[in-house]
Amino acid sequence: MDYVSALLPPAVMAVLFIAVIRVIVKTQGGANKTKEDAAVDAALARAEATPKTEA
Repeated sequence: MDYVSALLPPAVMAVLFIAVIRVIVKTQGGANKTKEDAAVDAALARAEATPKTEA
Protein backbone atom coordinates (compact mmCIF):
# COMPACT_ATOMS: atom_id res chain seq x y z
CA MET A 1 0.00 0.00 0.00
CA ASP A 2 2.98 2.32 0.44
CA TYR A 3 3.62 2.30 -3.28
CA VAL A 4 0.15 3.78 -3.90
CA SER A 5 0.82 6.69 -1.55
CA ALA A 6 4.24 7.15 -3.15
CA LEU A 7 2.87 7.23 -6.71
CA LEU A 8 -0.29 9.25 -6.13
CA PRO A 9 1.22 12.77 -5.84
CA PRO A 10 3.30 12.49 -9.05
CA ALA A 11 0.32 11.03 -10.90
CA VAL A 12 -1.94 13.86 -9.76
CA MET A 13 0.67 16.44 -10.74
CA ALA A 14 1.08 14.83 -14.16
CA VAL A 15 -2.67 14.93 -14.77
CA LEU A 16 -2.87 18.59 -13.72
CA PHE A 17 0.13 19.46 -15.89
CA ILE A 18 -1.44 17.80 -18.92
CA ALA A 19 -4.70 19.65 -18.23
CA VAL A 20 -2.89 23.00 -18.08
CA ILE A 21 -1.06 22.29 -21.34
CA ARG A 22 -4.34 21.33 -23.02
CA VAL A 23 -5.97 24.58 -21.88
CA ILE A 24 -3.02 26.60 -23.16
CA VAL A 25 -3.10 24.86 -26.54
CA LYS A 26 -6.88 25.19 -26.88
CA THR A 27 -6.85 28.92 -26.10
CA GLN A 28 -4.25 29.68 -28.76
CA GLY A 29 -5.84 31.28 -31.78
CA GLY A 30 -9.54 31.78 -32.07
CA ALA A 31 -11.44 35.04 -31.82
CA ASN A 32 -8.99 36.73 -29.45
CA LYS A 33 -5.87 35.94 -31.47
CA THR A 34 -5.92 39.16 -33.50
CA LYS A 35 -6.57 41.27 -30.38
CA GLU A 36 -3.71 39.59 -28.51
CA ASP A 37 -1.38 39.91 -31.50
CA ALA A 38 -2.26 43.60 -31.82
CA ALA A 39 -1.52 44.18 -28.13
CA VAL A 40 1.87 42.48 -28.43
CA ASP A 41 2.71 44.41 -31.60
CA ALA A 42 1.79 47.70 -29.89
CA ALA A 43 3.93 46.87 -26.87
CA LEU A 44 6.89 45.97 -29.08
CA ALA A 45 6.45 49.15 -31.11
CA ARG A 46 6.42 51.22 -27.89
CA ALA A 47 9.54 49.47 -26.64
CA GLU A 48 11.37 50.04 -29.91
CA ALA A 49 10.30 53.70 -30.09
CA THR A 50 11.65 54.49 -26.63
CA PRO A 51 15.03 56.22 -26.94
CA LYS A 52 17.80 54.14 -25.51
CA THR A 53 20.19 55.83 -23.11
CA GLU A 54 23.67 54.54 -22.64
CA ALA A 55 24.84 54.05 -19.09
